[in-house]
Amino acid sequence: MNLHGRILILVVNPGSTSTRVELFDGEVGGPRASIPVSPEVTGMEIWDEFQPRLGQVRDWLQGEGVAMVDLAAVVGRGGLFRPMEGGTYKVSEAMLADARGGRQGAHASNLGCALAQALADEATRKKEVEARGPDDGVASGPVPAFVVDPVSTDEFLPLARLSGLREIPRTSLSHALSIHALVREVCEGEGRAVEGSRFVVAHLGGGISVCPVSDGRILDANNANSGGPFSPNRAGSLPTQGLLDLCFSGHHTHRELKEMTVKRGGLMNYLGVDDAREVEERILEGDQEARLVYEAMAYQIAKEIGAMTTVLMGKVDKVLLTGGLAASHLLTGWIRERVEFLAPVEVWPEVEEMKALALGALRVLTGETQPKEY
Repeated sequence: MNLHGRILILVVNPGSTSTRVELFDGEVGGPRASIPVSPEVTGMEIWDEFQPRLGQVRDWLQGEGVAMVDLAAVVGRGGLFRPMEGGTYKVSEAMLADARGGRQGAHASNLGCALAQALADEATRKKEVEARGPDDGVASGPVPAFVVDPVSTDEFLPLARLSGLREIPRTSLSHALSIHALVREVCEGEGRAVEGSRFVVAHLGGGISVCPVSDGRILDANNANSGGPFSPNRAGSLPTQGLLDLCFSGHHTHRELKEMTVKRGGLMNYLGVDDAREVEERILEGDQEARLVYEAMAYQIAKEIGAMTTVLMGKVDKVLLTGGLAASHLLTGWIRERVEFLAPVEVWPEVEEMKALALGALRVLTGETQPKEY
């Protein structure tokens, strides 16, 4: 608890080009911002951005008049850690080491736990200095740092781990935060428990995750960087033999191929842009190539949804479409046409990731759940 009975939670969500921050008073969101990464560090290694981003968050808090001593917790976006169940985790030294070491890859989300811990430590030090007595409004004890439903959340079925080559197991990397949050929101809206629910959820963004979710657990997922539908800038699943030929053609380095498949694939490769709004403008102007490519992306998404319904043996309550691209009526319309025979389709363009992070921390602070150990 905190000043005047409030529970103030700072949420820090680092992305590739910005750091989103928001202050919550319990469940209620307050001041927020999307802080662009400083131009002087753009393009540098991820961990070279840590101190500049931390300084920017400190400056934002100061500008908003937020006193660090009033914070009850800091929660960051979880990154590419070791495989772990979904839930709220206390940041630990082991987690920080795996994030810094890029255990499952380098990604801006790896900064989330370190930013949360640094800010929580600073708030704790200030509390220790400023604490004046039991009724002064300064909460006692250390300020905890958490992450919630990290990218490496792993609830896979054993069957889902086999790829066809023993040397390359399928791994669970998905938009677990938004997927778990959406399932909880849908079930709460229907007045039902998450247990017993069966959904196929497609998170449609710069990367695309399509997941069968049973009892709130993600049983399978395409790794958005390595498979599934192509997206605005990712190539998705590729013909294996053609990819091998490309790798050994002598025309591309390993780094260039990673860039090609994760940053310059999909819409970017075919059309030279990764902004779906621009693609739709081209379609409205009669660009048939843009229409073909955009509809092909919808076609691949629909195929992946169909595949994931088999994990649930066809017993699906609803197909849920979410993420930034879910705001596209054209794209979701094409998907709906192909999959609505499987189950009712609902479109949820806005899933509040920042609120999902805050609520994960709040459930621990109020004693509703216990934090998990990494």
